[in-house]
Amino acid sequence: MAKSKVIETERLIIEPFHEKYLTERYVGWLDDPEVVRFSEQRLRAHTLKSCRAYMNSFEGTPNYFWACVTRGPDIRHIGNANAYVDTRNKVGDVGILIGEKNYWGKGYGLEVFAAVTDYLFRENHVRKVTAGTVSANTGMVRIMERAGMKEDGRRVRHVLFDGQEFDVVYAALFRDDWLKYSGVPSSSSSGY
Repeated sequence: MAKSKVIETERLIIEPFHEKYLTERYVGWLDDPEVVRFSEQRLRAHTLKSCRAYMNSFEGTPNYFWACVTRGPDIRHIGNANAYVDTRNKVGDVGILIGEKNYWGKGYGLEVFAAVTDYLFRENHVRKVTAGTVSANTGMVRIMERAGMKEDGRRVRHVLFDGQEFDVVYAALFRDDWLKYSGVPSSSSSGY
Protein backbone atom coordinates (compact mmCIF):
# COMPACT_ATOMS: atom_id res chain seq x y z
CA MET A 1 0.00 0.00 0.00
CA ALA A 2 1.26 3.47 -0.77
CA LYS A 3 2.23 5.38 2.34
CA SER A 4 -0.45 7.81 3.43
CA LYS A 5 -0.60 10.21 6.27
CA VAL A 6 -3.76 10.30 8.35
CA ILE A 7 -6.37 12.52 6.70
CA GLU A 8 -8.53 14.50 9.12
CA THR A 9 -11.85 16.18 8.40
CA GLU A 10 -14.36 17.94 10.61
CA ARG A 11 -15.99 14.65 11.65
CA LEU A 12 -13.65 11.89 10.51
CA ILE A 13 -10.20 10.40 10.71
CA ILE A 14 -9.29 8.61 7.48
CA GLU A 15 -6.29 6.43 8.15
CA PRO A 16 -4.50 3.61 6.38
CA PHE A 17 -6.53 0.43 6.80
CA HIS A 18 -4.88 -2.15 9.03
CA GLU A 19 -5.55 -5.38 10.88
CA LYS A 20 -7.63 -3.87 13.69
CA TYR A 21 -10.36 -3.00 11.16
CA LEU A 22 -10.73 -6.62 10.05
CA THR A 23 -13.81 -7.43 12.09
CA GLU A 24 -16.99 -9.43 11.70
CA ARG A 25 -18.86 -6.10 11.54
CA TYR A 26 -16.80 -5.07 8.51
CA VAL A 27 -17.41 -8.46 6.83
CA GLY A 28 -21.09 -7.95 7.63
CA TRP A 29 -21.19 -4.74 5.58
CA LEU A 30 -19.90 -6.62 2.55
CA ASP A 31 -22.44 -9.40 3.03
CA ASP A 32 -25.37 -6.99 3.53
CA PRO A 33 -27.26 -6.80 0.21
CA GLU A 34 -28.47 -3.27 1.00
CA VAL A 35 -24.95 -1.95 1.68
CA VAL A 36 -23.41 -3.45 -1.47
CA ARG A 37 -26.46 -3.14 -3.69
CA PHE A 38 -24.60 -1.11 -6.33
CA SER A 39 -21.19 -2.68 -5.83
CA GLU A 40 -19.55 -5.62 -7.53
CA GLN A 41 -18.96 -6.85 -3.95
CA ARG A 42 -22.57 -8.08 -4.05
CA LEU A 43 -21.44 -10.90 -6.33
CA ARG A 44 -18.98 -12.43 -3.83
CA ALA A 45 -19.12 -14.11 -0.44
CA HIS A 46 -16.88 -12.42 2.11
CA THR A 47 -14.91 -13.71 5.09
CA LEU A 48 -12.21 -12.35 7.34
CA LYS A 49 -9.75 -14.29 5.18
CA SER A 50 -10.97 -12.70 1.92
CA CYS A 51 -10.97 -9.23 3.51
CA ARG A 52 -7.41 -9.76 4.76
CA ALA A 53 -6.38 -10.84 1.25
CA TYR A 54 -7.93 -7.65 -0.15
CA MET A 55 -6.08 -5.52 2.43
CA ASN A 56 -2.82 -7.33 1.61
CA SER A 57 -3.35 -6.81 -2.14
CA PHE A 58 -2.41 -3.14 -1.64
CA GLU A 59 1.09 -3.99 -0.35
CA GLY A 60 3.86 -2.91 -2.70
CA THR A 61 1.50 -0.92 -4.93
CA PRO A 62 0.92 2.82 -5.45
CA ASN A 63 -2.71 2.29 -4.37
CA TYR A 64 -4.40 3.33 -1.12
CA PHE A 65 -6.87 1.66 1.24
CA TRP A 66 -8.25 3.70 4.15
CA ALA A 67 -10.57 3.14 7.11
CA CYS A 68 -13.01 5.97 7.84
CA VAL A 69 -13.45 6.47 11.58
CA THR A 70 -15.67 8.99 13.38
CA ARG A 71 -14.11 11.52 15.72
CA GLY A 72 -15.30 12.45 19.17
CA PRO A 73 -16.92 10.45 21.93
CA ASP A 74 -18.58 7.86 19.63
CA ILE A 75 -15.45 6.67 17.80
CA ARG A 76 -16.33 3.97 15.30
CA HIS A 77 -15.24 2.57 11.97
CA ILE A 78 -18.06 3.52 9.58
CA GLY A 79 -16.61 2.83 6.16
CA ASN A 80 -13.65 2.56 3.83
CA ALA A 81 -12.15 4.35 0.87
CA ASN A 82 -9.67 3.28 -1.74
CA ALA A 83 -7.74 4.89 -4.55
CA TYR A 84 -6.17 3.02 -7.42
CA VAL A 85 -3.36 5.22 -8.74
CA ASP A 86 -2.03 5.03 -12.29
CA THR A 87 1.39 6.60 -11.62
CA ARG A 88 2.35 6.81 -15.29
CA ASN A 89 -0.69 8.93 -16.19
CA LYS A 90 -1.07 10.54 -12.75
CA VAL A 91 -4.69 9.47 -12.37
CA GLY A 92 -6.38 8.25 -9.19
CA ASP A 93 -9.66 6.33 -9.24
CA VAL A 94 -11.56 6.69 -5.95
CA GLY A 95 -14.10 4.35 -4.39
CA ILE A 96 -15.92 4.71 -1.09
CA LEU A 97 -18.16 2.56 1.08
CA ILE A 98 -20.09 3.80 4.09
CA GLY A 99 -20.98 0.48 5.67
CA GLU A 100 -22.74 1.74 8.79
CA LYS A 101 -26.26 2.45 7.54
CA ASN A 102 -27.15 4.86 10.36
CA TYR A 103 -24.50 7.20 8.88
CA TRP A 104 -26.11 7.25 5.43
CA GLY A 105 -27.65 10.48 4.16
CA LYS A 106 -25.64 12.66 6.56
CA GLY A 107 -22.87 13.81 4.21
CA TYR A 108 -20.20 11.36 5.34
CA GLY A 109 -19.76 9.96 1.84
CA LEU A 110 -19.04 13.40 0.38
CA GLU A 111 -16.78 14.24 3.32
CA VAL A 112 -14.70 11.10 2.69
CA PHE A 113 -14.69 11.54 -1.08
CA ALA A 114 -13.65 15.21 -0.90
CA ALA A 115 -10.91 14.55 1.66
CA VAL A 116 -9.42 11.66 -0.31
CA THR A 117 -9.63 13.66 -3.55
CA ASP A 118 -7.89 16.60 -1.89
CA TYR A 119 -5.18 14.27 -0.55
CA LEU A 120 -4.56 12.78 -4.00
CA PHE A 121 -4.27 16.21 -5.61
CA ARG A 122 -2.16 17.88 -2.91
CA GLU A 123 -0.03 15.05 -1.53
CA ASN A 124 0.14 12.49 -4.34
CA HIS A 125 0.12 15.09 -7.12
CA VAL A 126 -2.23 13.22 -9.40
CA ARG A 127 -3.58 15.41 -12.19
CA LYS A 128 -6.98 13.74 -12.48
CA VAL A 129 -9.33 11.94 -10.10
CA THR A 130 -11.97 9.58 -11.51
CA ALA A 131 -14.91 7.64 -10.12
CA GLY A 132 -17.74 5.58 -11.48
CA THR A 133 -21.04 4.09 -10.44
CA VAL A 134 -24.25 2.60 -11.70
CA SER A 135 -26.71 5.33 -12.70
CA ALA A 136 -29.26 3.97 -10.20
CA ASN A 137 -26.86 4.77 -7.35
CA THR A 138 -28.18 8.29 -6.93
CA GLY A 139 -26.23 8.83 -3.70
CA MET A 140 -22.87 8.31 -5.39
CA VAL A 141 -23.95 10.24 -8.49
CA ARG A 142 -24.74 13.20 -6.18
CA ILE A 143 -21.40 12.86 -4.40
CA MET A 144 -19.55 13.01 -7.71
CA GLU A 145 -21.56 16.06 -8.81
CA ARG A 146 -21.15 17.88 -5.46
CA ALA A 147 -17.40 17.22 -5.55
CA GLY A 148 -17.30 19.15 -8.83
CA MET A 149 -16.77 16.18 -11.12
CA LYS A 150 -17.98 16.18 -14.71
CA GLU A 151 -19.25 13.18 -16.62
CA ASP A 152 -16.31 11.48 -18.32
CA GLY A 153 -18.03 8.60 -20.08
CA ARG A 154 -20.96 6.24 -19.90
CA ARG A 155 -21.50 2.54 -20.58
CA VAL A 156 -25.11 2.50 -21.73
CA ARG A 157 -27.43 -0.22 -20.36
CA HIS A 158 -24.36 -2.04 -19.07
CA VAL A 159 -25.57 -3.46 -15.74
CA LEU A 160 -28.64 -5.44 -14.71
CA PHE A 161 -30.26 -4.76 -11.33
CA ASP A 162 -33.54 -6.37 -10.42
CA GLY A 163 -34.15 -7.18 -14.08
CA GLN A 164 -33.63 -3.57 -15.23
CA GLU A 165 -30.79 -2.20 -17.36
CA PHE A 166 -28.74 0.70 -16.01
CA ASP A 167 -25.86 2.77 -17.34
CA VAL A 168 -22.48 2.91 -15.66
CA VAL A 169 -21.55 6.58 -15.26
CA TYR A 170 -17.92 7.72 -15.06
CA ALA A 171 -16.87 11.15 -13.82
CA ALA A 172 -13.61 13.06 -13.55
CA LEU A 173 -12.11 16.09 -11.91
CA PHE A 174 -8.81 17.74 -12.80
CA ARG A 175 -6.32 19.00 -10.24
CA ASP A 176 -6.21 22.58 -11.56
CA ASP A 177 -10.02 22.87 -11.34
CA TRP A 178 -10.05 21.48 -7.79
CA LEU A 179 -7.32 23.81 -6.58
CA LYS A 180 -8.83 26.82 -8.36
CA TYR A 181 -12.03 26.44 -6.37
CA SER A 182 -10.27 25.76 -3.05
CA GLY A 183 -10.91 22.05 -3.12
CA VAL A 184 -12.93 20.58 -0.27
CA PRO A 185 -16.58 21.71 -0.34
CA SER A 186 -17.53 23.80 2.68
CA SER A 187 -19.94 22.56 5.33
CA SER A 188 -22.60 25.02 4.25
CA SER A 189 -22.51 23.98 0.60
CA SER A 190 -22.03 20.26 1.02
CA GLY A 191 -24.63 19.36 3.58
CA TYR A 192 -22.15 17.71 5.97
